[in-house]
Amino acid sequence: MHGAHPTETLELRVRELRQLFNSLDPTPFLNKDLDRACEVFIENWALSLPHDRCLHLTIHVEQLPETGDARELVAGAVHNHYAYKIELVRGELRQLLRLGRLSLAVGLVFVIACLLLAEALASVLPGQSARIAHESLTIIGWVAMWRPVQIFLYDWWPLKGRIRVFENLRQARVSVVQANTARSDHPIM
Repeated sequence: MHGAHPTETLELRVRELRQLFNSLDPTPFLNKDLDRACEVFIENWALSLPHDRCLHLTIHVEQLPETGDARELVAGAVHNHYAYKIELVRGELRQLLRLGRLSLAVGLVFVIACLLLAEALASVLPGQSARIAHESLTIIGWVAMWRPVQIFLYDWWPLKGRIRVFENLRQARVSVVQANTARSDHPIM
């Protein structure tokens, strides 16, 4: 994936690796949630890029841990975090589509009932009253279809877009390097 598409790099500076992760999360390092501010920063950067870009996160750390392979641990933690977020958004998408199907069924029943009632009233009411009742019930019936139409035409796209971005972040190359403490042109998270 990384050879065929242009690569975009985000550089983060931290004093120590634990700044990247939610300090209240008791799970093991590889399954830790990213710190909310760090997560928002990374996602806003990734959302602004074309979907065909390969992503590279370079994390400049002032105090690298003495033991273990920091790059492997951080890369694994970032990839696991976004794999988890992909599943969350897929769950949101499934719920939205289930709501869309239910809304469509309810909307269709309601619009049919309104149209049938409009026809029945047209044969009972005199002149202008029949026309007003018919038009009103027709409009009300079709307005009931607004929600399923909104879900199936518009609401699912942003969720699919977030899944694509998170998928890209899940596959991002992650580098952890010793920070040059003399340079401060990159923000410290």
